[in-house]
Amino acid sequence: MTLWTAAEAASATGGRATGNWVANGVSIDTRTLQPGDIFVALKAARDGHDFVAQALEKGAGAALVSYVPDGVDETAPLLIVEDVQAGLEALGQAARARCSARVVGVTGSVGKTSTKEMLATILETQGATHASVASYNNHWGVPLTLARMPRETEFAVIEIGMNHPGEIAPLAKQARPHVALVTTVAAVHLEAFDSVAGIAREKAAIFDGLVAGGSAIVNADIEHAGIVRDHALGCGVKVVEFGRSAADYTLLDVAQSDTAVAAQARVGDTEITFEVQSAGTHFAMNALGALAACVELGVDLEQAIEGLRAWAPVKGRGVREVVSLSNGGSLELLDDSYNANPTSMAAALDVLAAAKGARRIAFIGDMKELGPDEMQMHAALADIDAIASVDQVHCIGPLMQALHQALPEDKRGKWSETSQDMACHLPELIRDGDVVLAKGSLSMALAHIVDGLRKLGQGSAPEA
Repeated sequence: MTLWTAAEAASATGGRATGNWVANGVSIDTRTLQPGDIFVALKAARDGHDFVAQALEKGAGAALVSYVPDGVDETAPLLIVEDVQAGLEALGQAARARCSARVVGVTGSVGKTSTKEMLATILETQGATHASVASYNNHWGVPLTLARMPRETEFAVIEIGMNHPGEIAPLAKQARPHVALVTTVAAVHLEAFDSVAGIAREKAAIFDGLVAGGSAIVNADIEHAGIVRDHALGCGVKVVEFGRSAADYTLLDVAQSDTAVAAQARVGDTEITFEVQSAGTHFAMNALGALAACVELGVDLEQAIEGLRAWAPVKGRGVREVVSLSNGGSLELLDDSYNANPTSMAAALDVLAAAKGARRIAFIGDMKELGPDEMQMHAALADIDAIASVDQVHCIGPLMQALHQALPEDKRGKWSETSQDMACHLPELIRDGDVVLAKGSLSMALAHIVDGLRKLGQGSAPEA
């Protein structure tokens, strides 16, 4: 299926195409590039122009560049523009303009990727659906997602993130969603903001991109819901609220098992039940917001609830698995290793506390970008209710020393500087029948703990 012709891409970007090429995809990474992709030579840690020759050798349909790189023939299939980032954005906006898809934008301090995946799972049952890959939600991820959108798309789910003030509104205006959802607002990226209220204002900026007649989906339970709601109202759009205190989509009850949650909610005057195939009450809340967004996109509520049954968490974001140990026993792994902040860490510890096992063990790493109060925020985890039901907490990283020292002595496990160091001690720290959580900011590489736990089935583990 042709995504872009040379003429279409040149018209979209105002660039110059060499040759009469066609492309069926868009890529920024030669490692994952597929034959027929347009390779976008962005400048990041390395200049993408250095990899154009390699991309063409791997079968790229063309390359989006600002000049002809060394080692590349001038007759090679190229799209030459003044600025590659601007060219990618123009390509994304043209793809959005030519497509009649109903679009939903998702942001939030916690839960945006899981909620995006829920939305995509539901909408796939209703028509051709296009969604952001992984966490492609930044200044290049949003236009890349849009540029990849087939013209036949019926529904699109665009994740929008930020690290600093002023990032969300421009991305939302590129996506031009019909529905925009803010999952929650929490103490994340506080290094760049003076308060959580500032984060709320930035998240609410997603509503700036809504098309006329669009809908804003707001979590009514968050501390700064008023800021988010007022911004939406100021944009002149419909506001739909969800949460335990919301009038539109009210979460009434959540029953949690080891592997799922069953929720009851009220939508207007109607009571509904729905299931989420992952433990954690936070997933039920995210799902309720997703259901509200689907209804605003025109999906029947009962069909949306049925579609939600097929969703399951993705790698590193709450996946549960049983790991067989070499001694014949097993452990249950809660892989939530992709990222962490105080809100998501507390939610993950709640899931661990509710799990059934011989022992409940946590391996948790530093939570980054929390600003001047980061040490206090780490230490404060010792006071959350879930800690009482956790048997041992192993801490990783300099910031987690604050928690290690604050933990009750009977809960205090091992401390290590890095995940690699901690992984060396796993055989002595794990027993048959344990339920084990791994969570931390991405830079803490808790994947070493996850991989180490999986390898215990190939080595040795102590008897319980």
